[in-house]
Amino acid sequence: MKVVVLYDLDPAWDKSEIRDARKSNRAIYDSLIAEGIETYIEELGTPFLERILEKYNPDDTIIFNLCETLPGIPNSEKRVVQTIEDSGFTYTGNNSDLIDLSYDKQRVKELLVSLGIAVPAGAILAPEAAADWNIFPAIVKPSHEHCSLNITERSVVYDTASLREQIIQVNRELKQPALVEDFIDGREFRVSVWNNDPPEILPVVEMSFAAFTDPRRRLCTYESKFASGSEHYRKIESIVPAPLDYKLLRKLEKKVLKTWKGFGCLDYARFDFRMRDDEFYLLDINPNADISRNTSFALSLEMTNYSYNQMVKRIVMMAAERHPVYGEKVLAIA
Repeated sequence: MKVVVLYDLDPAWDKSEIRDARKSNRAIYDSLIAEGIETYIEELGTPFLERILEKYNPDDTIIFNLCETLPGIPNSEKRVVQTIEDSGFTYTGNNSDLIDLSYDKQRVKELLVSLGIAVPAGAILAPEAAADWNIFPAIVKPSHEHCSLNITERSVVYDTASLREQIIQVNRELKQPALVEDFIDGREFRVSVWNNDPPEILPVVEMSFAAFTDPRRRLCTYESKFASGSEHYRKIESIVPAPLDYKLLRKLEKKVLKTWKGFGCLDYARFDFRMRDDEFYLLDINPNADISRNTSFALSLEMTNYSYNQMVKRIVMMAAERHPVYGEKVLAIA
């Protein structure tokens, strides 16, 4: 069996972003090599993914898909997966339909409500509709993004004028509608799930904002995830396992499993919640969540019996079960 570690790298990123991307994806390649798997690594720096895939044979190759976009084409993660599918490859992670759905925050909220999962009250608002919103504090988000893109302290607003300003900012900078939500000023939890039958919930991680007193600063911004020199990156503490009593933990886990099954997740995903008055509100679903060494997913794995190398190999084996040649062999070994 061959595995191709495939990741994207946009030449427009700054040098530190490029360096970090190469380092984290190389770590996954190194892990598979250490586990004795014939592995190759491919960096996608153009929109032409087919040129990479045509070098490999889908009959003996699995794609470890770490791409979030076709470089230069916004919101194209779905197209990455479709291209892999159309080329006949088995791949790790979630399918193109779920990837596409996850970028539409309003559709996600509607499906969650249909499943009985609590979500923050929210709506897609144009600037002229800001005066009709009456829940404060509120948070203004892009309606079709991941990774907290465009989320800063200014995203949390307390009045109509600030709300309108943030809606305009999202419309102007990202060329997309703005989603306005009730800002849940409470404890935040990241819950990672992997495996397919049955799904397995990993130890819950709490994102602690104890270093910040201003509610507008008690959130995970884009900088908190990607700017290692920022105050949020340095001062938001990841606590694992999260200190939750048994009753609350079981309540959270039931919501997570219902969401995983309701959305038809595969292999691995992460679900972000906030808690207010002992009620958990699901903020976001993250199919194909970041599994780099310093992420909440990897931190959760440290609390189990899996090393990082074993974790990466297991994700490959989940995908291998779907491979037309390797599937029966993998299931026989299992």
